[in-house]
Amino acid sequence: MVRTRDSLDAGLAHLQAAEPAFAAVLDRHGHPEPRNSEPGAATLMRTIVGQQVSVAAARSMWSKLEAAYGSPPDLGRVLLASDEELRALGQSRQKAGYLRSLAQLIVSGELDLDKLPDDDEEAVALLTRIKGIGRWSAEIYLLFAEGRADVWPAGDLAVQVEVGRLLGLEAKPSEKALRELAEPWRPHRGAAAVLAWHSYNSVGTAL
Repeated sequence: MVRTRDSLDAGLAHLQAAEPAFAAVLDRHGHPEPRNSEPGAATLMRTIVGQQVSVAAARSMWSKLEAAYGSPPDLGRVLLASDEELRALGQSRQKAGYLRSLAQLIVSGELDLDKLPDDDEEAVALLTRIKGIGRWSAEIYLLFAEGRADVWPAGDLAVQVEVGRLLGLEAKPSEKALRELAEPWRPHRGAAAVLAWHSYNSVGTAL
């Protein structure tokens, strides 16, 4: 898990022993902070709302959605909302469809976020049935909302860039290559992702 200090530190201790490059990051930049999100539909809705807009714009749009449909937003009411009603709250027609897709799957019982499969790949497959939720978004949800220890968001650009840099690779590894590289880091690949982001952000700040 990466949601508590103890669980994250346990994962980092494993990585420190398994990969000298990770040990060097911890020596240089210290331990990253735990990362967590609230489990449930609201977190996935916020993911959809925040796509391709600034943080400030996403915050404003989310506030309007909560003002109209409650906090957290009532999924039954969102499901019945028209494009025009959602567009008045700042949502594009595409995002309106995504929000209703999420609401429909949960209201119908086809998707139960409290009972996602224990198998990470099966859980990703279920979450990506929601329009607008791709593999990366599903993995981030499982990592930070459910605290799954071995979820590995290999499609994340910052993770690709930083792992490539730390391992001294000539080029940024592809998602497929990064999944293969990370096999020795099981079952703590989630902590490896958090450490890669920590290093990426620390290096960026230092430049």
